[in-house]
Amino acid sequence: MIHASKHRRSTRSSKMVSWSGITRTQQILQKKLVREFLAEFMSTYVMMVFGLGSVAHMVLSKTHGSYLAVNLAFGFGVTMGVHVAGNISGAHMNAAVTFANCALGRLPWRKFPVYVLGQCLGSFLAAATIYALFYTAILHFSGGQLMVTGPVATAGIFATYLPDYMTLWWGFLNEVWLTGMLQLCLFAITDQENNPALPGTQALVIGILVVTIGMSLGMNTGYAINPSRDLPPRIFTFIAGWGKQVFSDGENWWWVPVVAPPLGAYLGGIIYVVFIGSTIPREPPKVEDSVAYEDHRITVLSKMEPHASMASPLTPVSVSPDNRPAVRLAPTLQESMAQEHF
Repeated sequence: MIHASKHRRSTRSSKMVSWSGITRTQQILQKKLVREFLAEFMSTYVMMVFGLGSVAHMVLSKTHGSYLAVNLAFGFGVTMGVHVAGNISGAHMNAAVTFANCALGRLPWRKFPVYVLGQCLGSFLAAATIYALFYTAILHFSGGQLMVTGPVATAGIFATYLPDYMTLWWGFLNEVWLTGMLQLCLFAITDQENNPALPGTQALVIGILVVTIGMSLGMNTGYAINPSRDLPPRIFTFIAGWGKQVFSDGENWWWVPVVAPPLGAYLGGIIYVVFIGSTIPREPPKVEDSVAYEDHRITVLSKMEPHASMASPLTPVSVSPDNRPAVRLAPTLQESMAQEHF
């Protein structure tokens, strides 16, 4: 009897501890930054698994893969990633896009490391997944050798490499230009004051944008346009056995997909904001959208997304006479809810 009683108490205690642990885990997962981290992690993983898998098909098989398939897989991989996380973090899936949004005041800098860490971990895990899925095919194709260059090179499945006809700095400018085009078009697609994608079609339109960039401008450098897409898989190939050449090849090309895309995204964002966004007439605030606050008329947002505001840095701000925190004007509500994806 005594032993049975102790056993029941022990079982009950273990269940309580287990339930308490589950509750604490749920509470942690509900925190805003944790949710955004997981959203970037999962959306980037989805995009990269589809994208890298298509490159593996193209490299390892003459019948199952093509350059067109790579473009389609990355583009629709982005579309799926937006569906996975678009309403939680905005589904950037791209450290360059995150950098541009922070630099232009559309996302707090404190979220930058959270987003980028999630993206990089998701990309690294995707590379490991593709390596595991195609391991025997890689060894069969390369004769058991993991090569970076040559007719049986397989490192290009995971990261981009500079072709022989391109110089390092020409490739740098190429990545800056492509990422600038990406960011400029992303702002246009999500600008509610301009001609945005129809509600419910943003994910598809952004995927089509990525396909278009790849099919028209991707040949020279493999259109990395994303540090989170290139560096983590490159690090994985170094660990997995391809060696130091993954960093030294192409005049030490590895740093270009890390540095050039953020610069390009920032420039593309500035060009859109200055030459397009700032020229769009803004309607004056409506009286019915205002509320009285201590005898002062101020306008408040009626609704906010669960993630950071994406309002333009040129958005007007109302200031209360008693120096209370400024509140954004109502005409920019739709713009503040727009998300910059990929």
